Amino acid sequence: MALPLLRRDKRTVAASLKAECSRPDGRGVQLLSELLDNVLSPKRPAAEAEAIEWCKWLMAGGESFDDFCKTVRAYDDATLCGLVWTANFVAYRCRTCGISPCMSLCAECFNAGEHTGHDFNMFRSQAGGACDCGDSSVMRDSGFCKRHRSTSSSRIPSVPNELMMMSEHILPRVILRLVQHLRDGYSEPVSDPSTERDLQKTLQQMEPLISLLEDLTKMGGAMRSILTRVLGNHQIYKDLSTGDFCNGEKTFAKKNYDKYLAALKGSGLVSSEERSVTSVLDQMAGASNVTILGATTGAGQMDSSDEEEQDGSQGVGKRKRVKLCNSTKDPSIMDILKHKCFLEEILFWTVKYEFPQKMVTFLLNMLPDQDYKIAFTKTFVQHYAFIMKTLIKSHESDTMSNRIVHISVQLFSNEELARQVTEECQLLEIMVTVLLYMMESCLVKSELQDEENNFHVVVNCGEPLLKNNTYWPLVSDFINILSHQSVAKRFLEDQGLLQMWMNFVSFFQGMNLNKRELNEHVEFESQTYYAAFAAELEACAQPMWGLLTHCKVKEMEEYTRTVVRYCLDALQDWFDAINFVDEPAPNQVTFHLPLHRYYAMFLSKAVRCQQLDLDSLLPDQEMLMKMMVHPLQIQASLSEIHSNMWVRNGLQIKGQAMTYVQSHFCNSMIDPDIFLLQVCASRLDPDYFVSSVFERFKVVDLLTMASQHQNGALDPEHERSMLEGALTFLVLLLSLRIHLGMTDDEILRAEMVAQLCMSDRTHSTLLDLIPENPNPKSGIIPGSYYFENMLSAVADFKAPVFEPGGSMQQGMYTPKADVWDLEFDPIMVILRTVYRRDVQSAMDRYMGFLKQTGKFDGNPWPPYRERAFLNPSYKGLMRILHCKTLHIVLFTLLYKISMDHQNMSEHILCMVLNLIELGLDNLPEETIEEEEMFGEERCSDSWFHATNIGTNLHHVINHVRVRVPETAPEVTREPPASTSSDTTGAQGSRRATALNRESSNTAQVFSLVAERRRKFQEIINRNNSSTIHTADVRPKTSKWTAPNSTPQLTTTILEVRESMLSLLIKLHHKLSGKQNSYYPCWLEDSESTSRLDPMQQIHGDGTTAVERILIKTAARSRQNKFSIEEICRKVAPPTPPKKNISDKKALDKEERRQKARERQQKLLAEFASRQKSFMETAMDLESPDSDVAMDIGSSERQDSETVYDCVICGQSGPSTEERPTGLVVLLQASSVLGHRRRSTEPKKLPTSDEEQIYPEDTCGTAYDVRITDLQRHFKDSSCLQSISIGWEGGVYVQTCGHTLHIDCHKSYMESLRNDQVLQSFSVDKGEFTCPLCRQFANSVLPCYPEKNEEKSLWLPYNNKTMQVLIREVEEQQEQLGMFPVSISSVTNLSKEMESVMKDIRSTTQKKYIDYGKIPGSPDNDFLFMYSVARLNLELELVHRGGNLCLGGASATSKRSCLNQLLHVLAMHMRLFRIDSAYNPWARLTRLTQVIDSGICDDEKPDVPLLYRDVPSLLMILVLTMPQELHKEHFTCIVKVLYNLLYTQALATLSVKFNEDEREAWKNSGKLQITGSSEKSCEVLLSHIISELSKGKIYCANNTDQPSMITTTIWSPQTLEYSIQQFCLPFFRTASLLQHHLFSDDLPSCQQTEEEFGMLASFLGLLPSSLHSNDEINSSSCLEWPVAALDIVSQWCSEVTSVELHSEQVMNLLVQDPQWSLPCLLQLPENYNTIFQYYHRKACTHCSKVPKDPALCLVCGTFVCLKGQCCKQQSYCECVLHSQNCGAGTGIFLLINASVIIVIRGHRFCVWGSAYLDTHGEEDRDLRRGKPLYLCSERYKVLEQQWVTHTFDHINKRWGPHYNGL
Repeated sequence: MALPLLRRDKRTVAASLKAECSRPDGRGVQLLSELLDNVLSPKRPAAEAEAIEWCKWLMAGGESFDDFCKTVRAYDDATLCGLVWTANFVAYRCRTCGISPCMSLCAECFNAGEHTGHDFNMFRSQAGGACDCGDSSVMRDSGFCKRHRSTSSSRIPSVPNELMMMSEHILPRVILRLVQHLRDGYSEPVSDPSTERDLQKTLQQMEPLISLLEDLTKMGGAMRSILTRVLGNHQIYKDLSTGDFCNGEKTFAKKNYDKYLAALKGSGLVSSEERSVTSVLDQMAGASNVTILGATTGAGQMDSSDEEEQDGSQGVGKRKRVKLCNSTKDPSIMDILKHKCFLEEILFWTVKYEFPQKMVTFLLNMLPDQDYKIAFTKTFVQHYAFIMKTLIKSHESDTMSNRIVHISVQLFSNEELARQVTEECQLLEIMVTVLLYMMESCLVKSELQDEENNFHVVVNCGEPLLKNNTYWPLVSDFINILSHQSVAKRFLEDQGLLQMWMNFVSFFQGMNLNKRELNEHVEFESQTYYAAFAAELEACAQPMWGLLTHCKVKEMEEYTRTVVRYCLDALQDWFDAINFVDEPAPNQVTFHLPLHRYYAMFLSKAVRCQQLDLDSLLPDQEMLMKMMVHPLQIQASLSEIHSNMWVRNGLQIKGQAMTYVQSHFCNSMIDPDIFLLQVCASRLDPDYFVSSVFERFKVVDLLTMASQHQNGALDPEHERSMLEGALTFLVLLLSLRIHLGMTDDEILRAEMVAQLCMSDRTHSTLLDLIPENPNPKSGIIPGSYYFENMLSAVADFKAPVFEPGGSMQQGMYTPKADVWDLEFDPIMVILRTVYRRDVQSAMDRYMGFLKQTGKFDGNPWPPYRERAFLNPSYKGLMRILHCKTLHIVLFTLLYKISMDHQNMSEHILCMVLNLIELGLDNLPEETIEEEEMFGEERCSDSWFHATNIGTNLHHVINHVRVRVPETAPEVTREPPASTSSDTTGAQGSRRATALNRESSNTAQVFSLVAERRRKFQEIINRNNSSTIHTADVRPKTSKWTAPNSTPQLTTTILEVRESMLSLLIKLHHKLSGKQNSYYPCWLEDSESTSRLDPMQQIHGDGTTAVERILIKTAARSRQNKFSIEEICRKVAPPTPPKKNISDKKALDKEERRQKARERQQKLLAEFASRQKSFMETAMDLESPDSDVAMDIGSSERQDSETVYDCVICGQSGPSTEERPTGLVVLLQASSVLGHRRRSTEPKKLPTSDEEQIYPEDTCGTAYDVRITDLQRHFKDSSCLQSISIGWEGGVYVQTCGHTLHIDCHKSYMESLRNDQVLQSFSVDKGEFTCPLCRQFANSVLPCYPEKNEEKSLWLPYNNKTMQVLIREVEEQQEQLGMFPVSISSVTNLSKEMESVMKDIRSTTQKKYIDYGKIPGSPDNDFLFMYSVARLNLELELVHRGGNLCLGGASATSKRSCLNQLLHVLAMHMRLFRIDSAYNPWARLTRLTQVIDSGICDDEKPDVPLLYRDVPSLLMILVLTMPQELHKEHFTCIVKVLYNLLYTQALATLSVKFNEDEREAWKNSGKLQITGSSEKSCEVLLSHIISELSKGKIYCANNTDQPSMITTTIWSPQTLEYSIQQFCLPFFRTASLLQHHLFSDDLPSCQQTEEEFGMLASFLGLLPSSLHSNDEINSSSCLEWPVAALDIVSQWCSEVTSVELHSEQVMNLLVQDPQWSLPCLLQLPENYNTIFQYYHRKACTHCSKVPKDPALCLVCGTFVCLKGQCCKQQSYCECVLHSQNCGAGTGIFLLINASVIIVIRGHRFCVWGSAYLDTHGEEDRDLRRGKPLYLCSERYKVLEQQWVTHTFDHINKRWGPHYNGL
C-alpha cells in the first residue's frame, strides 16, 4: 500500500493522509505508519534528502513546510529567548540586571533591551551558552528586551488539534530513526583511530536529521511541547525502542536493541554485581580511612580497561599510584543506569559520542519548554556519573568539558530547579561521589614529614587529570549549585556529605611537596606546581567561598560549628596519618593546606558575622601547636626562597612563592594562613610562639650579643635576609587586621592603596590586582558601585598622554596626596608584593611625594601607621609584644646594631623599632608603677623580670654570659662574678602544673614548651659562634645541630651596662651622625609630654622614628621619662643646645654640600639640554614648528664648498667625485597622495549595507583615467610627458640629515651582514639604521660636489629681456654639456648616482612605473623620474598643511634631501634628449607652423598644450636644464608656463559656463580690445571662447550637462577667484622648487587670500611696478613672449584640429588641480557600531565569515587577516591589499581585537588601538568587553604618521610577516 503512495506527489499524499488520520477508524494512522516504515526504513541512509522531504510534507499535512512553520509560530507562547550558541559566539553579560553570575544575552536581545549606564560587558563565549532573556530566575525583568517582556499567554490562542496531529504521529518515528542510527553506528573501543573516524562518519550522516529537529524546536512553544511529550513518554519508548512494534523490520530492530544493551554493558553500567570499583568513602572518621594502601598491582578487583589505563600512564607523574582498599561507595550512583524514555537514551548516546555539537544544540534548544527542562535536568543528573567517567577517558577532554558546562550551566543556574533535583535525585551526593571517584584515580603516597610511616595519600599533580584541568566542569557545576542558599543549607545539614567532602579536601592537603636540593641543581624542573595551585583554588577554595557566602547570618551558626568540627577532625586524622609529633621535617615545604584554610575561614566568618565565641570553636593547646607548624613553615620557606636558599630547585620554586601571594590566590592562601597563625599566637604561650618563629627562620644562633657566632643551620650570606624575614613576619602578624576586625570597605581601601602606591595602575590592572572575594555573590564585585566610589576616594585619574613619537600611554590612576600622607602602609605593600622590587618602587614614590610637598628631604624610612580596631576575641595577640623572649631579642638586636656587628641592616633596625612602637601602642591596662621602683635594685644584672615592654625599656642589663670562639675579642676580659641567668624555666613548670588539672596531656606539652623556652633562652645567653669571615665554618650537614656540639667554644662574660632606652639614644646619635644629638624635647620648652603628638612625626628617617618612640615612652610612664633625662644628662651637660661651633661646622658642611649639589644640578641640566637639542634634530619627525634642526651641511662656509661630517669615521670634508659623501635616506613607495579626495569632508567608514565608498573620486583614480584617455587619442611618447604619475606607488625620499662617506657605508653594511644578532630589519635588502641616530634607512643619496666658480653664476636678477632669456634656455636645452661630471667618464660619484637610481626604481612595483604602451621604453623612465621630483614636492606641501601661508623653512625642509635628489634625477634625465620637433619649449614660446603633411595618417598627434599638466612641464624643463641652473632662467620658465596655465584656467572655466553666459563673456571681451588687451582677462576669455567654438566643443553643454551649471553667477570677482584657485597649486609647487634650488626663504602671510599675491611676487611674476600688498589681479602676472591672441589661437587650434567627441574634449580640458589633504576614514564614535556590522560580515572574495576580519582604514576594504581562503600566489589578503592600496603600506583595524596593525613592506607592527574605554584604556582582543569609544587624539597621531611616512621611525616593535597576514 505504501509503495504507490511513495510514487505520488508529496503534497497530495500528505493532504489525503491528514484527512484520513482525522477519522476515528484509525485507517489513516495505519497507512501513515506503513508509509513511514518505508520512508524511514533502517535499510535506507538515515538522513537522505528524500526522507527528510517526506517528513516535512507529511508534518505540514498538505501545505508547504515554510507556511506550516509560520502558522505554528503564531501559537508560540514562550516568553524565553533561549537562543543557543556555540563557542566563540559574541554575547553580553549585564551585572546590573543579572541575578545569577552566569547570566548572558544574545546581541539582539541586549541591543533591544535597556542597559544604558549598566555594568555590562561583551564576551566571546568559551563553552557556548544560551540567551536568558525572559527568564526571571536568572535576570531581573527590567533587563528583558521588548520581545520577551512577559506577555500574558492568554492573548495567544490555543493550538488547534488538527494542526499538530500529523507531527504527533511522525515525530516518534523520526526520533526512533535517530536513535537506531546512533545505536547502529557505535563501536568500541573509541581509542582506536579508525573507530573514531567511523563515529565521525556516523555523526555526519545524521546531521540533516538533527537539523530537521532543530528547525522544529525553533518553531516555538507549540512544537516544543509535542517534542517534549514524545521524548519523555515511557510507553512510546517501550513500544518502539525494543523492536516489538513492527513486523518486517523485527530482526533489524532486535539486533539494534542488542547493540544498545552491549554499549550499556561496555560502559560498565548495567549490573552492579559485575564490577566493584574501589573507593575512599568511609562512613567513619578516623585514621582507618586513609591508612590501608595497596599498590596498583594488588588491585585485582579492577576491570581490564582500567588496569590498562593505569599501566599506560604510570610514567606520567613518575610516582607509583596507590589504590584505596576499603570501598563503601554507593554503587547505585556510579554503576546503574536504566533508560525509560527517548530523552534518556538520546542523552546516553550524546555522552557516548562525546557531546557532538549538533546534538548539544538540539537538546538545549528545547529548554524554553518548562516540562522538558525539568525532565532533561533529571535525566542529566541520572547520567552525571557516566558523563564524568566518559570525560576522564576522552581524548578531547577540553572540547568535551566545554560542552558539558554549556549544558549544565543552563540547568543548575536556576535555584528552584537545582533545589528540586537535589531533593529528588540526590544531586549533591552524586556530585561529591563523582568528584571523589575522579580524584581517586590519581592518588599517590604522601612523602610529607615521616616518609616511612606516612599513611596519607595525595593527588599527583603530574597526572593529566590535574594538569589538563579535566575536573573543571564538575567543580564548576558544584560551585554553581552551592551558590543557591537552599542547596548549600542541604549540604551543610548532611553530615555524611560533609564527611565525604572533608575526605575529598584532604586529598589536596600537602600535595606537590617540595624538597630542598642541597647539593646538585635539580635535573628536571617540574612545572606541575601551577596545576596544584589551580586545583586547590578551584576544587577546594571556591566551593569553600560558596559555602561561606551563606554563613553570614546568625541563624546559620550551627552549620558553621559543624563545619569547624569536621575540619578539626579531618586535621587530626591528617596529623595522625603523616605521623606528626611536634617538629616539621627539615628542608621540605608544601604550599597546599586546604584543611587549615577551611578551618581558618570558617573561624573568621563565625567570629565576624555570627558573633560566636572564639574559644568555643578552638581545640586544645596541643592541637593549636600542631596547627601552627605548617603555615609557619610556609612563611619561613618564603623567606628562604627569597634569600636564594632554594636556588638549586630551579625557577619553579620562585614561581610557587609568587603564586602563593598573587592576587587571585592570596585571599584563599596566604591570608587564611596568616589569620590562623594570628589565632594560634593569641592563644598560645607568647614565649613559645616567638621562640618557634625564630627557630623556624633558623636565626636563633644569630641572636647572640657576641660579635662572632657559629650558625649550624644557615650559611653566613643568608643570615641577614632570614633575620629580616623573621622580623618582618612578626610585624606583619601583629599589624594585619584583614580578618581581625576590618570591615569590607576598609579592606578594599587598604588593598587599593597598597596597589596604587607600588605604581600607577590602569583601571583593569587594578581590578585584576584587588583580591576579590571569589564568590560572585559577595558584595564587592569588581567594577561595582563600591569599587568605583572607593577608587575615586583614594586616587586621581591621569588621562592618556599622547606623544607623537613613542608608545601610547593609557589612562592611569595615581594615589591622592593625602593617601601618601595618611594611608600609605608599607606592611600591606609587603604582604601584597609578588616581586620584591615593588616594595622599593613604593618607597621611591613615597620619597618623591615627601620631597615634592616639602615634608622631608632625606631618605625616608617606611612610615609607622597606627593600627585599626582589633576584635576583642583576638586581644591575646598583643601578648606577643609583651613577652620576655621578644624583649631579649629586641635588646640583643639594638645592642648588635649599636656595636656595628656584621649582618645587621637598616631594615632590621626599622622592624625592631616598629615592634617596640607596636608594644608601646598596645600596653596592657595594668602598668605596675611600684614594681618599676624596686625592680631596678633587685635584678640589676639579670634578664628582664617583667613582661611589660614599658617596664623593660628602662631595665639596665649589666653583664651577659656568651659563648664565643676562643679567637673572639671578648675572651680576653675578666668575667665578673654575677651574670644574668635564665629564670623563666621555673615559671613555665609552675604554670604547667596549674594547667594540668584541665587536660591530661598538657603536662607533656608544657614540658615541651618549657624545654623550648629554656633551650631558646640558653642559646641566647651563651650563644656559640664563629666569625663570618672564616671560610671553613660551612656546616657539613644540613640538619639542625645542637649549639653545644662545636668544641672550640668558650664561655665568657660580656659587660653591657645598657638598657633599651640608652641603646635607642645611642642609635639616635649614630643615625644623625652627631654626638649628643638627642635632647629631650620636653626639657626645652618645659611643656608636658602629653601635649606632644608623636604621630605628627610620621614622615622621616631613623632619627625621627627613634624620637617618636622616646616621646611615646616618656608619655606612657614617669619612670621612663625620668630614665631618658638621666641618660641624656650623663651623655651631655644639662644645658639646652645652643648654636655652638660644632653646629656651625655642620652648617658649613651643609652649605658646601648644597653648593656641590647645585653645581651638579647645573651640569646635569646643561647635559640634558644638549642631549635634548640633539634628539630634536636627530629624532624630531613630527613637529614642523621645531626651531632646532640640523642643516645637511654641518658647516656652510661662504668661501668654499660645503663640508660634510661622516658619522662613521668622524672626518669632515667636501663631497668629491672620487670619494663622494651621501645622505642617509629612507626610500619608500607611497600612495598617500593618490588617496586625496575632492571633498573636504573625510569619508566615513560604512557601518551598514546602505553606505558605500566609491574610489572614483580619489586623486589616483582621476589621474589614471586621464592618462588612459590621453593615450587613446594621442601619441604615446607625448602622453608620457603630459602628466605626472606616482600618485599611487610613487617613491618618497626622506632623510634624518646625517651624512657618511659612501665607502664607509659599504663597510658598515658588511659588518651588519656578519653580525649574528637578530635584527628587526633585512640587511640583504639594503636596510640599516643610521649609525648616529638609529633612524631606519635603506639607501644613501650622493651629495653633489658644489664647485666654487659656479657660485658666481648665481647672479641676482638682471635686466635681460624675456626674449633673450627664452633664447638662452633653448640653447642650454640644445646642448648636453655643462655637466661638471662628464657622463662619458665613469667616476665613483656617477656610479653611486646610478646605484641610487636603481634603488629608487626597485622601491616601487613595476606596475607603478610602466605606463607606456611599449614596456621598458625610455619615455617611461623619463616620466618616472620627473614624477619622483613632483611627488616629493607635493608631499612636502601636504606636510606643511597644504599651503605655504606659514612660509619659512619647516623642520622637514631643514632636513630635506630634495636638492640632492634633484641632482640625481637631473643627471639621469639629461640622458634623454627631447627631440627638438616635440620640444614643448618651442610651442610655448613662439608661433610655429603646423606641418600637416609631415604626420602620416596612422600616427596619432601630439597632446595639445592645453591638455598638458603644467607642473609636470615645469619639472621636465627644470630637470633637463644643465645644473647648476640660473635663477633668471628658472623665473623665465615659470613665466612662460604661467601663460599656459592661465589660458588653461580660462578654457576650463569656459566649459563650466552655460550657453548664455558664454555668449555674454564672448561679446563683453570683444568690446574691450585695447593696447593692454594682452593682460585683460575678459579679452582673453572672449578670444578663447570664440577659438574653441570653432571645434564644436560646447555642443554637448546644453543637452546633457545641466549638472555642471553651478548656482554661481559668474561675476568678474568670482571669475578672478576661480582663476587664482586654479593657479595656486602650480605656484606652490614652483615656489617650493625655487626654495630648494636656490635656498630662498619662503615668505609668509596671515590670510589664505593673500597667498596668491605673495607667491606670485616670490616667483618674480609680478611686474616691479606692483607691490605684493596691492590688490593683485591674476592677469597682471602675465608676460607674453609673442602676441598673446596669436599664441592662444595656436594652442586652441591644437585642440580643435583633433577629431574628438565634444564630451571627451571637455573632460580633457577641465583640469581641476584642487585636492583636499589626504586623511584616513572617519570612524564612528562607538566601537560597537563597527563590531556589530563587521564581525559576522562575509568576505566579498570567498563569501565566508572570516575568522579574523580586518578593515583597511585608508579605503574601507574588508579583508580576511591570515585567511588561507583569499590567498593569491602565497600572499595573504592583507599583505596583498597593502601593496595594491598603499604600495606596501597598509593600516588595518582588526575587528575582533580592536587593535590597528601597520604593514610596511615585508614587516609589520601592532600599532595600538584608537578606541579606549571610559578609563582611557585599550582593550586588546576585547577581553574585557567594555564599551570602547574613539580617541580622536590617537587617531590623529595615526593619520599624522601615515601622511608623514614616519611609521618606520616611531614604532619600534617590527617583525617579518612572511606574507602571512
